[in-house]
Amino acid sequence: MDVSQLRVLLQAFDALTWKNLVMIAIGGLLVYLAIAKEYEPMLLLPIGFGAILANLPLTGITDEGGMLHVLYQAGIATELFPLFVFIAIGAMTDFGPLLENPRMALLGAAGQFGIFGVLMLALLLGFPMNEAASIGIIGAIDGPTAIYVSSKLAPQLLAPIAVAAYSYMSLVPIIQPPVMRLLTTREERLVRMPYSSKPVSRVVRVLFPLVVTLLVSLIAPKASPLIAALMFGNLLRESLVVGRLSDAAQNELANLTTLFLGLVIGGTMHGEAFLQLDTLMILALGLLAFVLDTAGGVLFGKLMYLLSGKKFNPLIGAAGISAFPMSARLVHQVAMKEDYENFLLMHAMGANAAGQLGSVIAGGVVLALLAGII
Repeated sequence: MDVSQLRVLLQAFDALTWKNLVMIAIGGLLVYLAIAKEYEPMLLLPIGFGAILANLPLTGITDEGGMLHVLYQAGIATELFPLFVFIAIGAMTDFGPLLENPRMALLGAAGQFGIFGVLMLALLLGFPMNEAASIGIIGAIDGPTAIYVSSKLAPQLLAPIAVAAYSYMSLVPIIQPPVMRLLTTREERLVRMPYSSKPVSRVVRVLFPLVVTLLVSLIAPKASPLIAALMFGNLLRESLVVGRLSDAAQNELANLTTLFLGLVIGGTMHGEAFLQLDTLMILALGLLAFVLDTAGGVLFGKLMYLLSGKKFNPLIGAAGISAFPMSARLVHQVAMKEDYENFLLMHAMGANAAGQLGSVIAGGVVLALLAGII
């Protein structure tokens, strides 16, 4: 090592702050959780690696012209990455269970309670309206929606909001069951529900994304980009005439966008900006939003239980969030622990699909409400 190389090395160590070291450790923890625990590895692995890169001094990787800066400008500033992810999600999502049982749409609406509840709480805690709305949208438990909304309203909070949204998605099996058991009785959890014997026609499946796009775009125009991307992906799936495009959306588009999105999110986790009291508050409020979403869905499920003459299992309400299909599978598992012959999966899939739609619409509603305020 010559003198010039030694000088550069000393400069790098001198520029390395304790906040950078903490964030490098956090990035390493995310990589560990992705590999060793398999917690959302598709997301946490690139996020963790991006966080490490962002905190290495003198690399210029997040400066103007650097790799992560270019990716941010290309995919986040232009809103392309979240929209590409929604095309992929739409191509992966089967809305058949929702179309077979349309009343599940009510649970998808109830499952967004945490968004607006935490928005109000964040305002009381002193966050400005745009930041409070961005924090509340963590309750959608939908990373692309959270990124899309926060990039428009509070881009300075993008890193903690995105990390919270994706981290809590991976913690669905840990966070939801205690809330579900706390708010339901064993009698309610034992309720069995018959399945519909009427298959959804191809015409209905094709018309559904078109009609939803038209209605939502007219009612909440700010939600149009999100809902259009989601429904376009679903139209690719249900048309049955563009199999290659549908497969590409589900695989190549999803994988590449997720890869770049994770790196960009990690690249925003610079120690000086990330390690603040507000970050901890955002993480705590995001967790509260998740709990309130689950509680809102279960409580509405209890109302449906009463109105149906005790023939509706309120556990299904917990699936009215956007963590698709993890939450639906979890509802099914919790029900089977009480009665191993109680199969709620398809019912829960209907509520979960409604939650996917509900989170997108809620994001659009938040943007529409704030359009005339900020």
